[in-house]
Amino acid sequence: MTSLCAVVISAFMLEDGAMVTIDVGLAYRDDTVGEWTQMAQSFEQRKLNCNFTTTKTLENEGRFYECDLMPFMEVGSVSHKYYLLNMRLPVNERKKVNMGIGEIKDIRLVSIHQNGGFTRVWFAMKTFLTPSILIIMIWYWRRITLMSRPPVLLEKVILALGISMTFINIPVEWFSISFNWTWMLLFGDIRQGIFYSMLLSFWIIFCGEHLMDQTERNRFSVYWKQVGPIVFGSFCLFIFDMCERGVQLTNPFYSIWASEVGTELAMAFIIVAGICACLYFLFLCFMVFQVFRNISGKRSSLPAMSKARRLHYEGLIFRFKFLMLVTLFCAAMTVIFFIISQVNEGHWHWGERTVQVNSAFFTGIYGMWNLYVFAIMFLYAPSHKRYGDEQSSGQCITGKYGFLFIHGNTGEEIQEGHMVNIHVSIRIMSSLSINTGNNKEFKSENTQTNNNNHTFCSLCVFLYLYI
Repeated sequence: MTSLCAVVISAFMLEDGAMVTIDVGLAYRDDTVGEWTQMAQSFEQRKLNCNFTTTKTLENEGRFYECDLMPFMEVGSVSHKYYLLNMRLPVNERKKVNMGIGEIKDIRLVSIHQNGGFTRVWFAMKTFLTPSILIIMIWYWRRITLMSRPPVLLEKVILALGISMTFINIPVEWFSISFNWTWMLLFGDIRQGIFYSMLLSFWIIFCGEHLMDQTERNRFSVYWKQVGPIVFGSFCLFIFDMCERGVQLTNPFYSIWASEVGTELAMAFIIVAGICACLYFLFLCFMVFQVFRNISGKRSSLPAMSKARRLHYEGLIFRFKFLMLVTLFCAAMTVIFFIISQVNEGHWHWGERTVQVNSAFFTGIYGMWNLYVFAIMFLYAPSHKRYGDEQSSGQCITGKYGFLFIHGNTGEEIQEGHMVNIHVSIRIMSSLSINTGNNKEFKSENTQTNNNNHTFCSLCVFLYLYI
């Protein structure tokens, strides 16, 4: 719960840049007859930003200043039934405490909190989505471990993405109803920060693993130039959050917006974070463009195929492009949500500039993340189907659900899957061949090899969408 404070001051008595000192205390109890228990107590200073809308003449004496709202208090958990707020404005002429602030006529408090309807929807979504993502994640990793080869980079990153999504889904908010967990706001920001860094890193690696640029990938060190700034930015977000949320664990009246230096730093940080988010999205668009361009270059072998097979693989290409566009859409919505949430968190501190975010947009983005992660783990999980050893080495066999790849030199079965990673095609494209027959499963013929089939094999290894 966030509380803001506004004061009403009489005319002619307010000095420019005046600071008001408040002796404030917070207490609670759970019944109407019990004793109050002190929760926090502090001396806080706030700068008064007030304007007198009319001219200062004798006729206007008695009119009031129009003062901006000031950050007052932020509590991460409201688990008690009754709260008591005590405020005092001490005056000390020798130390010039509360001097030159005018005659305060009234103090108004504005409370910002989750309403009951949104809370019920939010708790229900978290309670339902947590087991859904957890089950699909366990199923996905079990399919990976059943394979004869070790997990590759993209599969590991998908698992990490599922773990971060599960971490942010865990409905710990249920416990805040009964327990006074003041660290809930900080914990929520940490969970969201971990998910942001994992999701942004996943998109970089996801696009990079499908560039088909003949670069040896499948190593995390290849992406350190792209992932490094994401990790650094997430760490800066954590430090910025700790500067306010960390102090509020013991003093809920503290605010980084209370001082001019803190306000300037906070606004500068939000602006820089928004610019970096936009630059990230532009870079991701460039990577997706490279992926599409490489796919278009591989489509030159399609006319050599029969009509049935050509239509089949054109459908695969269309589905893969659709997945990439969905990824781009999710990235765009995530960047927009990040910028709006940062602005919305501080809009009360910026005077008249306000932004309102509909709760439907908030829950919609959250649901979009879960649906996207669920779909990625489902589509990239290897199939349970295996082929026998009767296939000769050097085969590339297509089935109903995906591709079965066999090393040309050793005849080692890799495994059929809904999705096949691009690094596989880079390593084995020169040793694979596809028969251009019209059978549902195509057997390689050692006596004939079409040159176009070698080119197209790298494409069909790359097109790993679930059919």
